Amino acid sequence: MAYVIGDSCVSCGTCEPECPVGAISQGDGKYEIDAGSCVDCGTCAGVCPTGAIEQG
Repeated sequence: MAYVIGDSCVSCGTCEPECPVGAISQGDGKYEIDAGSCVDCGTCAGVCPTGAIEQG
């Protein structure tokens, strides 16, 4: 199950360079994870300073 970025995202960008498959990109007001590309590694969730990323 892919990870998702919730509304507590502050668009800091910390997660984007950590994704090994490039599934994270800047969206409208917050970052987004492409569920089809996400490999479920959890690296993004581990670096998120606000805890906005959870397994969906």
